[in-house]
Amino acid sequence: MEEKFSATLENIQEAALTEFLEKGFQGASLRQIVKNAGVTTGAFYGYFSSKEALFNALVEPHAAALMGKFMEAQISFAELPEEQQPEHMGVESSSCVHWMVDYICRHREPVKLLLTRSEGTSYEHFVHNMVEAEVEYTLQYIEVLRRLGREVPNLSRSLCHIIASGMFSGIFEIVVHDMPKEQALRDVDQLRDFYTAGWLKLMGA
Repeated sequence: MEEKFSATLENIQEAALTEFLEKGFQGASLRQIVKNAGVTTGAFYGYFSSKEALFNALVEPHAAALMGKFMEAQISFAELPEEQQPEHMGVESSSCVHWMVDYICRHREPVKLLLTRSEGTSYEHFVHNMVEAEVEYTLQYIEVLRRLGREVPNLSRSLCHIIASGMFSGIFEIVVHDMPKEQALRDVDQLRDFYTAGWLKLMGA
């Protein structure tokens, strides 16, 4: 009985992954998912309460993993003694980005759902939320630099948002274009070098 339950669950999730990737959450048909999974609508509701619950089940572990690693890197940097933060700038984020690239390449399809097919769900602002967190920690770091005696020009929240949004959009291009892992790592490293140089220029370093 348990094996049958697991097999049916797997069939539903595989059918849903295909349908959501092709049509996005809003365009996906629950009727088509059920048909392709080879189950009845009544049987479907024994596994999931709604189409959104099914979508969430596919993307939630990956959203939690990506956001969790990202926040871990941010907090780890912010908790360093202030005088040590400038010399660590980019170290934690480099490790985090490499981890994210590897994770994305190992879970391409559900991550693509999360990043490009989630409009209409609670995950549609996932990247925006990541950008907002990046902005908050960037502004905190600017204040640290000022307390350390650095002359940092006034950088608006809107500018920080634009820069962070551009950076994350660039990183997640590896999902949009299904880049091979080696190419993704190389491109993202060079993208980080580009943004790091820009930040150093803006911060008067």
